[in-house]
Amino acid sequence: MNVNTTINKGTWKRDLRLYVHVPFCVKKCDYCDFLSGPTNKEGIRNYFDALYKEIRSYKDRVDNYMVSSIFIGGGTPSCVDSAYIVRTLEEIKDIFEVREAEITIEINPGTVDREKLKDYYKAGINRISYGLQSTNDYELKLLGRIHTYLQFLDNYKLAREIGFTNISVDLMSALPGQNLDTWKKTLQRILAISPEHISAYSLIIEEGTPFYDLYGPKGSRKDMLPDEDTDRLIYKATKDMLESFGYKRYEISNYAKTGYESSHNLAYWNGNEYLGLGLGSSSLISNNRFHNTYNMKEYISLISSCNIDDVHGNLKSRPDLLHDYFGIREELLVLSQNEQMEEFMFLGLRKTKGISKGEFLEKFDIAMEDIYKDKLINLEKDGLIYRDNDRVWLTDYGIDISNRVLAEFLLD
Repeated sequence: MNVNTTINKGTWKRDLRLYVHVPFCVKKCDYCDFLSGPTNKEGIRNYFDALYKEIRSYKDRVDNYMVSSIFIGGGTPSCVDSAYIVRTLEEIKDIFEVREAEITIEINPGTVDREKLKDYYKAGINRISYGLQSTNDYELKLLGRIHTYLQFLDNYKLAREIGFTNISVDLMSALPGQNLDTWKKTLQRILAISPEHISAYSLIIEEGTPFYDLYGPKGSRKDMLPDEDTDRLIYKATKDMLESFGYKRYEISNYAKTGYESSHNLAYWNGNEYLGLGLGSSSLISNNRFHNTYNMKEYISLISSCNIDDVHGNLKSRPDLLHDYFGIREELLVLSQNEQMEEFMFLGLRKTKGISKGEFLEKFDIAMEDIYKDKLINLEKDGLIYRDNDRVWLTDYGIDISNRVLAEFLLD
């Protein structure tokens, strides 16, 4: 198996990425099915106390690792007092070896001010990901966002003044009532301020959300969603417009100026090891996938009731990883070889540069064609993938219908 390593102080250390989940927001957006929601000051304090303890429980368990990226996501991390974020990073750096890491925080423009941004900058955060979604205030209100486009612009300017030089903006297309012209207007406005990175996702109608009731298969407003042809035109216009301004598409929904690709997200798509911290987080360590499925009360109670040395040992017995039990997790999935091959294919093919046959052979000790020969031939014949001597990657048409293409690589 390929394992990313880093030379440090004369020793080889495995590369590790950290995801920190902050499950709070001012108001849950109408399309959102993430593990998040509003709470009170006591709930926030209790959660972070448990999170700090979880972080400290890894002391002496991660000596073989060096952290090269940290992503603080949510929820809305920027809705809590910045002191919690600063303390979280201090705890991490006290336990984990962190060197020259990309450190990202997700921000809702309606929840951050100059002082918070200053605190983030001083704490070592060097990448901001703004959850904007649209520059159209009507669309923002429709989505249930708590901010306006003008608030975002003011926030963006503050971030630049404070010194942030790596800013990403999230945008969402295929919104109810949206058409190609209104989407282009959003792109034009964002291109005018020139962020380093742009994520452009299509809206997904998730069960259990207010949007599902309105726009789902039985929703009274389902006809307001753009049709498939419009959605495809939006994808093409996005690529054409962003590339004409120097943004390279490096993943199905992500564009960056040269050198500003998200290192953290690339690690996911490359199948690198990552550790999730906090409620609802996931981890992948040595082909073992952990899911924290506890609810808020269970998570806080579990950790608060343990001594630090017992946090891991008091959980259900599971295979040793690293020095001891690795991860405060209720569920453990040991990936089979077939599951590893599936993930290699459908995560790697999200990248526009695709995947390497040589890396597949090195990782699994079997040729890609021995597993997927007929699939590769048929997908190439249908104009959905390209192949050369070493690499396989999606065509533009393959990207347009990527969910269908990637599903072809699932094994029985």
